[in-house]
Amino acid sequence: MKTLEPLVLVQGAPCGGSVRGYAPRQMYRPSHRRARRRNSVVLVVMVLAGIGLGLGLSVWAQGGSTPPPTTSAPPTTPPPTTTTTEATPSVPGAYRVGTTSITVVESSTRSLPTGVWYPSATGTGGSLHGAHFPLLVFSQGYDLSVSAYADLITAWASAGYVVVAPTYPDTAPTSPTLNESDIVNHPGDLKSVITTVLQLAGQAGSVLAAVNTGEIGLVGHSDGGDVSLTVAENSAYQDPRVKAVAVLSGAELASFGGTYFGGATVPLLAVQGSADTINPPGCSVQFYTQAPEPKYYLDLLGAQHEPPYTVAGSPAEQVVARVTTEFFDAELAGNKTAASAMATAGNQAGVSQFYPGTPPPVATGCPGAPGGGAY
Repeated sequence: MKTLEPLVLVQGAPCGGSVRGYAPRQMYRPSHRRARRRNSVVLVVMVLAGIGLGLGLSVWAQGGSTPPPTTSAPPTTPPPTTTTTEATPSVPGAYRVGTTSITVVESSTRSLPTGVWYPSATGTGGSLHGAHFPLLVFSQGYDLSVSAYADLITAWASAGYVVVAPTYPDTAPTSPTLNESDIVNHPGDLKSVITTVLQLAGQAGSVLAAVNTGEIGLVGHSDGGDVSLTVAENSAYQDPRVKAVAVLSGAELASFGGTYFGGATVPLLAVQGSADTINPPGCSVQFYTQAPEPKYYLDLLGAQHEPPYTVAGSPAEQVVARVTTEFFDAELAGNKTAASAMATAGNQAGVSQFYPGTPPPVATGCPGAPGGGAY
């Protein structure tokens, strides 16, 4: 057990935006977020836009307006003492993995507990002194804890990535109040997390000093996939620090405003279960079809919404771990052999089929996406 130096709480910019309410999701029910939540989001945004003139509400998503830039202020809270523990994934890579945590403080009323997974030693226990690794920021789905994805996250860290995973307010099942409408604040939260990590990366002796600040990728599941796609590819929130994005059963969200894939883009991996009734395949097919190359589509045959990402060691989860790792190796870390390895890992009989820039399976319709999922 190795004791680390205290990691400071860094105070970032306010999250911005106005909360727009909609019904929280219920897992594996057709009336879940893609039909009920997305349609009600559009209605509530329209109402808020109408009353906002009198109440002074700020709705970033309307009209594709760009939110204020993320900034950071000096820490105002005494730093906690953190302890590193070891973690081992079902798909091990070349490195041992350590875990710790930080807290990203955006305001006196908004903070994000953030887990950190990082390569702590070589597979044989050798030192990694002076080594630098790409950064992945993971965003969880609604009503799911970050710990539900621990095996997948640990696999990325074992493969040579520093992974940080914030718990968004009102999103985890342990939250005092579950409020899916808080997603309107999550793109700003995500950008604040990146800013905080890059600040800590400049501190000698910090675990995060191992971050290669020029290699940043986003990955998210479900609502977290929506947020990751928005920060990577939507004109209203796009962060130029992001170099690649993997969207796990996510979608475009019209209520964020802006334009998807309208300007500079980054390499994209879409992962989708063919039997997902919560995020229908049409949602992933829509944004994959719109995206320019390089892009990749991983079709998980017969898979539903959560198991490919949360059931540790299952055939689908192992495929996801390998394909996402090879994607970031190819498009973020610059590994020239990873693209072919991605195709090999993604084509598994009875489990998955991989589409490297080619047309994906035919699927249409995504309630709440721009144009209702038409493409």
